[in-house]
Amino acid sequence: MRSTLKLATPLAAAALLLAACGGTTGASSEEASSGTGSGGSCPDGVSIGFFGALTGANANLGVNIRNGVELAVNQHNAQEGACQVTIENYDSQGLPDQATGLATQAVRDTNVLGIVGPAFSGESRVANPIFAEAGLVGITPSATNPSLSEQGWDTFFRVLGNDATQGPAAASYITGTLGKQRVYVIDDASEYGKGLADLVRADLGAAKVKDNTVQTGQTDFSAVVADIRASGADAVFYGGYYSEAGLLLKQMREAGLTNEQVAFVTDDGAKDEGLITAAGEQAAEGTLITCPCLPPDQAEGTFVEDYTAEFGTAPATYSAEGFDAANILLDGIADGATTREDLLEFVGGYDEAGVTKQLTFDDSGEPSEISVWAYKVEGGQIVADQEIPTS
Repeated sequence: MRSTLKLATPLAAAALLLAACGGTTGASSEEASSGTGSGGSCPDGVSIGFFGALTGANANLGVNIRNGVELAVNQHNAQEGACQVTIENYDSQGLPDQATGLATQAVRDTNVLGIVGPAFSGESRVANPIFAEAGLVGITPSATNPSLSEQGWDTFFRVLGNDATQGPAAASYITGTLGKQRVYVIDDASEYGKGLADLVRADLGAAKVKDNTVQTGQTDFSAVVADIRASGADAVFYGGYYSEAGLLLKQMREAGLTNEQVAFVTDDGAKDEGLITAAGEQAAEGTLITCPCLPPDQAEGTFVEDYTAEFGTAPATYSAEGFDAANILLDGIADGATTREDLLEFVGGYDEAGVTKQLTFDDSGEPSEISVWAYKVEGGQIVADQEIPTS
């Protein structure tokens, strides 16, 4: 795994030189150009895909990942003799109804050997069966609905923990660390938001005072705010994304529900500066966020420095996970796994150190190492608070 460029062994270096783009190592030119030749060749135009939101209400999360992918590809391509890889972007806007067409487009492009994504759980539910049928491996750095790994898709992998860990950890953090006893739980009815909120509800037990559901795209939360006040809640947990979370938080604070009276706790889908922008810095202060993702500044190696130099900004939510996911695919290509079948087999047997964790997978595609962190908004920035025990 690479956080900086590695020196290859003499044997590996020779193999990379033989596999440099344009070489076919026994495959016909037609096989090499189509990506259907034997492993060890370097197909012309070999690509990996990024599948997620690059535009739309929650684009920041997708852009963070895409930047991590781009950094990994640039570092890979800079290595002497490396098979040159490009990125195909599949901008879903985070919408499940965009996923079928984009997934079909990806599987029909035989130059695309693997996918980083899909980024969101709802679009994953739609796209992953299409990838599985085509044998196109996908590694998500951010889709956390637990049931995604329970569908029998042998092409599905994920590099961070799922919500079956985050939900109980969030509930424990709210009632244990924060000491809250009357928690109002809200979800946005999405595959991700409702799934996570339901897990939090189950683990809160008697501490859950009331439930509510809002809709993505909703802007008026006055009725919800009034209900929170009437419930006597001392904390709100919101399952969903930053656009709606920020507006809800803004309207809560404008209605006089201060952070001291009602703590606002939300999730990784809201862990973005867009939350602070939507709520306003003053209203967002003190907000708490859970995420099964490593604090970006704790990534190993030179990742933080490399990312900052490349993009002029520090890495954000899922950037390091996107970098790790891309590097698994790139390591496979460098190892000669230049067909979809070979790359899928390579990923299934992967066991290397990434910048976020040791990267290896169980039979369902889940990572062997998981962690959940609590973050807080402090001085207009999202900063790490503490790692939450998960057992």
